[in-house]
Amino acid sequence: MVSDKIGRFVWHDLFTRNAAQSKSFYERIAGWSYVTEHAMEFAWGGGQGDYILAHSEGEAGAGFVELNDSEHFGWMPYFEVHDVDATAERALELDGTVTKAPFEVNGVGRNCLLSDPNGAYIGITRSSHQYPAPAMQFGAEFYLALEDEFPTEFYSDLFGWRAAPLDHTCKGPWPILSAGIEIGFVLAGALQGGTIPSWVPGIRVPNQTEALRQVPKMKGSVVNPKDEQLEDRRQPMVVDSNGTLFVLMTR
Repeated sequence: MVSDKIGRFVWHDLFTRNAAQSKSFYERIAGWSYVTEHAMEFAWGGGQGDYILAHSEGEAGAGFVELNDSEHFGWMPYFEVHDVDATAERALELDGTVTKAPFEVNGVGRNCLLSDPNGAYIGITRSSHQYPAPAMQFGAEFYLALEDEFPTEFYSDLFGWRAAPLDHTCKGPWPILSAGIEIGFVLAGALQGGTIPSWVPGIRVPNQTEALRQVPKMKGSVVNPKDEQLEDRRQPMVVDSNGTLFVLMTR
């Protein structure tokens, strides 16, 4: 049921310059398969266009969009809300930005793209499709920030999230809670100065050791396999073959 997804991350779009290369990478690393849908009114460029659905373990929780020019390349997570338009209006009042105004996608739902006060992109949706929130394909979401740049008031007001350092310092990760459920983490100190904060997904794989072996073979790289923020959870950060970040998680 759609109502069961309210308050959860329910979808991810990958904006990529090379969809074929992205497909090959995630097929090898995560075991994904694909179905291509042709849209007569393509939401990401006007006119006709292809949208690639990524399937895994009976779930469809992601799509690939090939664009030559975009304000945002990389992963875009979507958070399910009751009212997309009202949430977008409130985001503006909270010093956020609407980067793509609310729009309808036939058979999918009503979507909108926002950026928070720090410039991190995030999508909101009121879905009409029957796909459940992906639990095997994706894990937690990770907010990459400088030392203490998570905009707590923005996300608390907009989505009811609570996020705070466990030890009241600026070191990450901090858990992000939605209605008491852990949905993500803030990785404070994960970025260097001059870098815009961003959301990256946790992508689940059947076998982490094998996935890490395959990453360099598929022209990707492991960023921090020994980073103290991720080592205890055994969740290395990876750059895919198109330069997009994600966190590698086991199922």
